[in-house]
Amino acid sequence: MFTISRLIAPTAPVDGAPTLVGRLALDEGHGRFVRATLRYSALGIVEAVLNGTRVSDELLTPGWSSYEWRLRVAETDVTALVAARSTLELTLGNGWYRGSLTWMGATAVYGDELAAIAEIHLLFEDGHAQVWGTDERWTVRAGGILSDDLYHGQTIDARRRGSDSPEQAVRIVDEPGDRFEPYVGPPVVPLQTLGVKDAWTSSSGRIIVDFGENLVGWVRARVSGDPGDIVTLRHAEVLEDGEIGIRPLRSARATDRFILSGGDDVFEPRFTFHGFRYVEVDGWPGGLDAVRRGGVEAVRIGSRLRRTGTFSSSEPLLDRLHQNVVNSTLGNFVDLPTDCPQRDERLGWTGDIAVFAATSAYLFDVEDFLRDWLRDVTAEQEHQGGVVPYVVPDVLKHVGVPEDIAPVDSTAVWSDAIVWVPWAVWMASGDTRVLVENFEGMLAHLRHVDALVSASGLWDRGFQFGDWLDPDAPPDRPADAKADRGLVATASLYRSADLTFRIAGVLGRTEVRDELGVLRDRTRAAFRDAYVDRGARRLRNHCETSYALAIVFGLFDDDERTWAGANLADLVVASGHRISTGFAGTPYILDALSGTGHVDVAGRLLLQRECPSWLYPVTMGATTIWERWDSMLPDGSINPGEMTSFNHYALGAVADWMHRVLGGLTPVEPGYSRVRIAPQPIDGVDHAQTSFDSRHGRVAVSWHREGTVVHLVATVPEGVVAEIRVGDIAEEVGAGDHRFSAEVAPAATA
Repeated sequence: MFTISRLIAPTAPVDGAPTLVGRLALDEGHGRFVRATLRYSALGIVEAVLNGTRVSDELLTPGWSSYEWRLRVAETDVTALVAARSTLELTLGNGWYRGSLTWMGATAVYGDELAAIAEIHLLFEDGHAQVWGTDERWTVRAGGILSDDLYHGQTIDARRRGSDSPEQAVRIVDEPGDRFEPYVGPPVVPLQTLGVKDAWTSSSGRIIVDFGENLVGWVRARVSGDPGDIVTLRHAEVLEDGEIGIRPLRSARATDRFILSGGDDVFEPRFTFHGFRYVEVDGWPGGLDAVRRGGVEAVRIGSRLRRTGTFSSSEPLLDRLHQNVVNSTLGNFVDLPTDCPQRDERLGWTGDIAVFAATSAYLFDVEDFLRDWLRDVTAEQEHQGGVVPYVVPDVLKHVGVPEDIAPVDSTAVWSDAIVWVPWAVWMASGDTRVLVENFEGMLAHLRHVDALVSASGLWDRGFQFGDWLDPDAPPDRPADAKADRGLVATASLYRSADLTFRIAGVLGRTEVRDELGVLRDRTRAAFRDAYVDRGARRLRNHCETSYALAIVFGLFDDDERTWAGANLADLVVASGHRISTGFAGTPYILDALSGTGHVDVAGRLLLQRECPSWLYPVTMGATTIWERWDSMLPDGSINPGEMTSFNHYALGAVADWMHRVLGGLTPVEPGYSRVRIAPQPIDGVDHAQTSFDSRHGRVAVSWHREGTVVHLVATVPEGVVAEIRVGDIAEEVGAGDHRFSAEVAPAATA
């Protein structure tokens, strides 16, 4: 990646964020240069400025990877910025490398020294090539950033900006270069700017600004005042008792401080990010009136992802729910898929993306984003004996884990991410690279879990998260679910073995298919012997999650699906059509109902507005998906539990069902080369549309209902075959716009 450059660091501590400075003189006698490319990376995060201009809009470079084995390198064209004599400045922030990580208060987990490396490759018109980069001739100086932390915020002193700080020597950091590799995924960039929706003074006398929706990023401030004046911004997702609700942030201070220069200052804290809708402003010159006149705007950031999937319907609350799923995806896909973006956590929990991958892969082109993250999954796995850890990058191996989730070993759903995520990406993209790159990891996972199962063939030993956050579990014991943990784990093992068996066929890995087939069949038999009471026509663990997983994963025989679906429907009706599933069951319950002929029950469950339900947060003003069904209680107070995030995408996996079943668009073959268009209308929704921008082009479905007749419009691009299934219609069509009308019997009342 780097041919001559060395990793450099300050020789002595710098007051605040260090700026490394190098000066380039172009080789003479070769005419003009025609191309200049900059490669750069850091221990920490780095922002590169060439001749006073940022080299790109990329943020938080090089992001967070498993630094022990992978350190990504950014590359950008700087031809337009290079001059005959140029100055390159690399400002370093703590980021994930040296900043705060986890709720246990850890800092400097990966190292206590920040460093950077950069190299410019120039090509001249006569073919001469010049390479220049970081070495011992560079210097370092202090800049305007006094402190920075992803959790706690950033302090910027505008009086210290500029190049008048004294420069000191740097030193070479002895670092192996084999960790450097190019980005696979997209960079983090600014995505959107939001203006102030409202601003007021609270009863305590504090100025509060509302940006209208929960987002991830920071506030850009334009402000003038006396030199040394301090403007303080505190961020929060919600209000409680008329003030910003900061308790869910736990130890994260989420506070930015701007020290004014006395002139017209613009502050943008790009070495931190917050999850927020509301900002408490203190010290703003001119007070509330000045804030209302402008000067603050929210900058939403996230990985640069192309939007691919859409959905809308006749039900506004459902559309708001879908937009909340989109918002939570944007807010938690900041370089890696995280659980939440606001509190002292923000980790790559494997279980969250395991259940959400299919939803994200419909909404956005996440192929390279998730391929990049999966490189860290396999790196961690290779160094942990086949175990896919709870979080990736696995910071917990450095700081330890709480006793209630220790010791760390493979655990169902979470560790199954090594199988479920590549499968979802492949189904959306049709590109087998993600399968090839992760197949050995799939095998290692299954072989390790096979060694953990008991003599009965059940995965019922060791710690399991199980149906985490079952709404009936006590707030302080989120793993105490109704679903048997061994059932959840064994069902998940079966699904992973079954998918990997199929993937082996796709990749031509015939040498392992017998092994995988034996594990799959043995696990299915063990599950059925332990949990399926065929005489009583029920599961021995009679609860919604258990039925949902067994139905969707294929653990019932065909003749058992009817009574299994009826039992599940009865349980949902008995619960008042309220959610009674946790982390493992919720993504699959609607599929289990609609797949066994109970779309009416699925519809009432989806459209339920009372807590717990998908629409309850929407009725409470949510603009993102919550971690708990009742993260905010009906009286407007915040749930007292320790885990209360208002931006957690996992429960938004319901959007996958909205796309496939309610909208009616399902991939039959990977990459949408063959699709099934088969919408299943529900009471309360009179029309819906969904579309997906596939590698073949845009596939779209739109339907509306007039009485018992459903009118369907299907748009199919070249290279795609669509199976139309609506009412009595069963046809195959190719490219073009197709219209159908069919009598559809009204759903039964449940």
